[in-house]
Amino acid sequence: MTVQVWLAIILFALMVGVGGKKGARSFVALFLNTGVLLLAIIMMNDPDMNPVVLTLFACVLISCISLFYISEINIKTVTAFISTIVTTGALIFFILELTDAAMIQGFSEEETEEIGAFSLYVGVDFVKIGASMIIMSTIGAIIDVTIAISSPMQEMAYHNPTISRKDLFRSGISIGRDILGTSANTLFFAFFGGYMGLLIWFKDLSYSIGEIVNSKVFTSEMIFIGAAGLGVALAIPVTSAITAYYLVGRRDRSPVPDEPPVDQ
Repeated sequence: MTVQVWLAIILFALMVGVGGKKGARSFVALFLNTGVLLLAIIMMNDPDMNPVVLTLFACVLISCISLFYISEINIKTVTAFISTIVTTGALIFFILELTDAAMIQGFSEEETEEIGAFSLYVGVDFVKIGASMIIMSTIGAIIDVTIAISSPMQEMAYHNPTISRKDLFRSGISIGRDILGTSANTLFFAFFGGYMGLLIWFKDLSYSIGEIVNSKVFTSEMIFIGAAGLGVALAIPVTSAITAYYLVGRRDRSPVPDEPPVDQ
């Protein structure tokens, strides 16, 4: 067996050993999300398709798989899903304008040697492709934040049935503040680790700091990180507000608090 197969077997064993049935569903969700991404990329090759619209549909499917398939349909996943959609929708227009203004679409100078033998007249809108890349890079971080906030807020509402909507919202914001720093660091180090070879190449080419900062490939990745950071920061108050509104409203309609779901 290949190294990839062995790694997949080890990952599956660890996820099942730690997460049980939910760990097994999480492993399957990796392949389902990969299938959604591949399907979206294939459909983007059609010039008649709008890449941004396809990306939004893909984000909805990925959110459903990551939330409802893994953790099933319950209060925390529903509020996390709504928060994810609201946050992503709020970022769309900003990302479209940012991509157009920064002119990061298309290929960089460092890639000209590899693509020199191919035609660049591919018939697709690279501005929308660039925006789709940014949207897709933010969806995972936003889903993580929304479920990480909605889940403990549900526990708080269950163990403190008299908590007010305002106090529950403040608790969600407090949780989000702790998540914000670690999420931002995760996004940064993910970029640095993935592009370490490129940074070393920049050094071998004797690029100055100004040339590195102004290179398209570096700028595009910095914009990806910035957009993902904005999505994470925006998801915190959005999730806190939606979850607090939903939980307190549900409690007022039904005085007997529901037991939080038991993870398997």
